[in-house]
Order: sequence, then structure tokens, then C-alpha cells
Amino acid sequence: MITQNEQPLPLDQVLVGDCRQVLEELPPDSIDLIFADPPYNLQLEGELWRPNLTKVDAVDEDWDQFDSFTQYDDFTREWLTACRRVLKPTGTLWVIGSYHNIYRVGKLLQDLNFWFLNDVVWIKANPMPNFRGVRYTNAHETLLWAQKEKGESYTFNYHTMKALNDELQMRSDWYLPICTGKERLKDEQGEKAHPTQKPEALLYRVILSSSNPGDVILDPFFGTGTTGAVARKLHRHFIGIEVDPTYAKLARARVEEVAQLEFDPPIFVTPNPRHRERIPFGSLVENGLLEPGQELFFGADGSQSAKVLADGQLAYNGKRGSIHQIAKSLREGPSNGWKVWYYWDEKTQQRQPIDHLREMLRKG
Repeated sequence: MITQNEQPLPLDQVLVGDCRQVLEELPPDSIDLIFADPPYNLQLEGELWRPNLTKVDAVDEDWDQFDSFTQYDDFTREWLTACRRVLKPTGTLWVIGSYHNIYRVGKLLQDLNFWFLNDVVWIKANPMPNFRGVRYTNAHETLLWAQKEKGESYTFNYHTMKALNDELQMRSDWYLPICTGKERLKDEQGEKAHPTQKPEALLYRVILSSSNPGDVILDPFFGTGTTGAVARKLHRHFIGIEVDPTYAKLARARVEEVAQLEFDPPIFVTPNPRHRERIPFGSLVENGLLEPGQELFFGADGSQSAKVLADGQLAYNGKRGSIHQIAKSLREGPSNGWKVWYYWDEKTQQRQPIDHLREMLRKG
């Protein structure tokens, strides 16, 4: 059990109650990440029917009903203030919403001195149609990502997201399907248990990108437990707060069914090249992996070459410079010399990137 100021955190538990009150029982500065899926205040008027005369299962629960924008703003300010108190100075908060509420939430976040890092658009691959044909089909929701203290360090697993996206930078438009099929929880009558259950793929990106194994993730509107289920899969702790006992019961059962693999860092942690030992190019010469006067080839085709100098620089066409400087002059732009210079490998009888030699030094 993790403690903060000798006050224990209720790790991996679902707490029943109004998050505004329950959060007051948690120690300050104790939470690494918060994901909030608050009531959207949809302001629905009347029933909605499909063209085939079947009724649309809309969000009409009491928890989404507010008498006025002022009442909704007061509610939002209260739960955001309570979240800010428990969030670590290095912590971040995600909140998701639709056009009904996200702009009001965003304004209040800034009023409370949260600092925006990104807004992310979840583009729904299979949105519900606009049956009345009087508006555009609402095919996206917006997530706001903010840090508690502007300028503080925070977790963003850039290389993890890049790996998840086939080695391309992860963008702020996420194309993901809504929650359907086996993932959608059902009640005892076989109907969907919660009208706004989020897909696990969405929480997977949120949690993987902005937390680390062992971190504590809080969800103040836990619903049927998507945040907890994904947190367990990724070896994070969770604290769920849910005002509806029925939802809380379903969430507990769901989370308990998640089989958590034994923690193995290579499985759950993406290596960050920025944290690796720095190896100067000259170390390759010092350690005899390259020799002074040896020829290096620029690019895989080897159409141009330079000579290795005893001081760890290269000589090319009367110029001296580092592997990066000479590569930049040849490419006429920024270039990572470790990736573009090749040496002749006698064992394989092929050109190999000098980065292979750097890895040999790192491994000892």
C-alpha cells in the first residue's frame, strides 16, 4: 500500500460516493494521473426514434441532468478543484466531453490554473447517425490534456506512442471505434449497462502515453470501470470513484476478471534512446573498432566516402568535421551521422551502419 503523509491510498479499489466528497478523503499531491469522463449535460428534449421506429437508448439518467448552465459550472468547478488538490505537482489530467460541455470544462480548467498540453479529437469510426437529419452526424469527442503546474516535468511517453503508431509521431486525431460487441457490458436484462461506456482502446492510449508502471491513476467518474481494467493490464494502480452503486458493482466484477501478467519491464516499458549512454564517435577509434585512415561510406549506396581521422573527425573534400557536420554538408540539411555513415564489415562482406559499432560499445 502506497502512503502519502502516513495516509494510505485505497489502491485498486472502487469507492462509492460523490467524487467531490470522496476526493477530500484522499491525501494531497498523491495521484499521478487523472482521467475524467464527467456528465456531458446533454440537455436532451423528448425521445429519439430511428427510421425503423425503434427507440434510441439515449443518455437520460439523473446524473446527467442539471437545471442550468450555472449549476453545471458549479458542479464542474467543485470536482476539478478537488482533483487539483490530490494531483501531484508533476501530474496531469485528462477530461473528455462533447460540444455540450467541453468548452465550459476547458474554461474552468484555465480558471483553476491548469495548463493545457494538448486537445485530442477522438474520431469515432462508427458513430451513431443523426436520425432526424437536421444536423451533422456527431462523429467525434474532444479530450483535454492538462498539467497541474505550468513548467513542471510531466510524463509523456513519446517513443511509446511512436512505436504504437508504426514509428510515426502520434497525432492528436485518434481514429477509434466506439464501444460495441463483447466489450460492451450488459446488465441482467441483456441491455447495455452504461450509456457512455468508453472503448478500452481510448484509455489504452491515454494511460500508456501519460503514466508509468506503478503509477496511481484516478477516475472520479468510474462508471463500469474501463479505466481500472486498462490500468491493471498495463501494471498501473487505479482508484475509481462512482456515485451509482450498481455501476460500481459492475466495475468491481469487471476489474477483478482482468488477468494481470507478472511485471516484466521489457514488455511494459519502451526504451527511450535519449536516456541511453552517450557514446562519442571518437570512442570507436579509441577502442579500435575503426582505424585512422579507414574509409566510411555515405548512405547505403556508398557513392560518397570520407576518411576517419585520429581525433574522431572525418575528412571529406578538404574539409574536417564531425560525422554529423560532414553528413549535413553532403545532405544539405540536418542529419544524424550515426544513421547515414557505413563501414565495410569484413565478416559479412557488406556495408554496415556505424551505429552497430556504437551498440557494441554500449553492451561492453
